[in-house]
Amino acid sequence: MSPRGTGCSAGLLLTVGWLLLAVLPSARGTNVTAAVQDAGLAHEGEGEEETENNDSETAENYAPTETEDVSNANVVKEVEFGMCTVTCGIGVREVILTNGCPTGESKCVVRVEECRGPTDCGWGKPISESLESVRLACIHTSPINRFKYIWKLLRPDQQSIVLVNDSAILEVRRENYPLAFQCDTLDNNEIVATIKFTIYTSSELQMRRSGLPVTDAALIFVLTVGVIICVFIIFLLIFIIVNWAAVKAFWGPKASTPEVQSEQSSGRYKDSTSLDQLPTEMPGEDDALSEWNE
Repeated sequence: MSPRGTGCSAGLLLTVGWLLLAVLPSARGTNVTAAVQDAGLAHEGEGEEETENNDSETAENYAPTETEDVSNANVVKEVEFGMCTVTCGIGVREVILTNGCPTGESKCVVRVEECRGPTDCGWGKPISESLESVRLACIHTSPINRFKYIWKLLRPDQQSIVLVNDSAILEVRRENYPLAFQCDTLDNNEIVATIKFTIYTSSELQMRRSGLPVTDAALIFVLTVGVIICVFIIFLLIFIIVNWAAVKAFWGPKASTPEVQSEQSSGRYKDSTSLDQLPTEMPGEDDALSEWNE
């Protein structure tokens, strides 16, 4: 092998060695950096886990207990219903909670609901009337447009006439003869209330307003007389109590006179009885006369 080839191979070996020495430290530094980064990430992950654990512990410590909700849920709520506002037709009533009120009260109103009674409400009274016209109202609750209304003109011994008016209020003018109307309140095509009205003539209305029933007049007279008699007796008693000495002096002689008369009559009665008891004839007088005659 020539000296020139030997020198070239030696130079190549030195170059490769230097390259290896340059590459190995850089690789080691990269490995060390990666390891440090991995360690840092691991510490960060542990820190995040710790913070999450701390947050969860804090949330658990400050979370509201559900025992109160459970206890409230276990409370038995007792409900009762109030009186219905009407005795027939449709009305409203209160739903009252008697146990489990939110504010701790003994009773509280939960809601207001609809209630129903018998459909036939008989004969009603107008909401307003005058000598010329009358206003009638069907039975309803709010909202007024919820129901359907059918007005009828009643005729004796004939079929009733259905009117065109389908509102809850009907205004009627008075005629020379009395009229009778009927209103049916329907909910979902079901009659829930019925009421009738009588419309009198103007003259009949005036007579009903001016005329006072005989029974009421007699009752007023009796009450008036009774009050007057009671007042008179009270004043008489007060006068007797205030002037007791004068009353006693006035009634004293009159009261003693009957006593004297009664005593005299009793004495006369005793005298008459004593005289009656005396013997009318002497027992030995007849015998003496008979012996003397002999």
